[in-house]
Amino acid sequence: MMGRRSLSLVLSLVSFVLVSGCGGPGVREEAAPAGGAVEGFPVTVSNCGVKTTYQRPPRRAVSLNQHATEVMLALGLEKSMVGTGYLDDRILPEYRAAYGRVRVLSKEYPSFEDLLAAEPDFVYGGFASTFDEKEGRSRAALAKAGIDSYLNVEECPAGPVTMATMDEEIRTVARVFGVRERAERELGRLHGTLDRVAGRVSGVEPVRVFVYDSGDKTAFTAGGAGVGNEMIKRAGGVNLFADLDKSFGDVSFEQVAERAPEVVVIYDYGDQPVEEKKRFLLSNPALKDVPAIRDKRFAVLPLSSTVLGVRVPAGVESLARQLHPERFK
Repeated sequence: MMGRRSLSLVLSLVSFVLVSGCGGPGVREEAAPAGGAVEGFPVTVSNCGVKTTYQRPPRRAVSLNQHATEVMLALGLEKSMVGTGYLDDRILPEYRAAYGRVRVLSKEYPSFEDLLAAEPDFVYGGFASTFDEKEGRSRAALAKAGIDSYLNVEECPAGPVTMATMDEEIRTVARVFGVRERAERELGRLHGTLDRVAGRVSGVEPVRVFVYDSGDKTAFTAGGAGVGNEMIKRAGGVNLFADLDKSFGDVSFEQVAERAPEVVVIYDYGDQPVEEKKRFLLSNPALKDVPAIRDKRFAVLPLSSTVLGVRVPAGVESLARQLHPERFK
């Protein structure tokens, strides 16, 4: 971890570099010196019920959860990070070198004490569990310690989670760090992928999809309130449990059978391999007459691609290729 003395030296050498573009004139592309006003600041953000005014970009950020970390890295913010933690998959190849320069605080969530030891000024969490009050990491506790926080907006959506929500997430983090122009470049790349997929699946008959995350007594599935639902639509499918008014929820296997999915999309993560999940579904007597089970038609997505972050467009493309392979020959 970079010490206070070396951090101050780095900050004293950073020059004022002003850029113009999609973020407007005077947007700073690098962290500002320690003293004086910062062009483009203050920035005020209302996030999941917490309003924060930033007088300058955070200099000692910690990201927790894969999708939060990869948003930071996609925006080129590794030099502003003093720690990270809790991955579900390997970091994307294009970010591995940058990730290697950031200290890993813990395999999963760090304790509150270990988090404080990193001396962060900002914590970015991907899931509400990042700021678990029972574990002492609540946003209020962080604020009391002088640490700002931000939670991925999929955890507290104001409406349906769509690709506009992805744009909002990336742009907001970029505003906090004063790198708005980088957000526009990244979003241009991400929407390029989405546009290509839209062209390939235009006019297809939507495939009836059931998402299987986990569960043996009941099925933990994707509802209509998360980005997973939007991904299915953009990939040329229809989520059979879109009427579940939450990002994830439990349904019975009898309900799954009644809705007769044509494809089961398995979310891949954790200690239970995909093949084990397939065997369980294929042997479940309640599902024996389900078209997807009868035809052994499965699609697979890593969990990290199904939560709001920079992996979502590539996840849409991967799912579209599995649902409509004839469109990608």
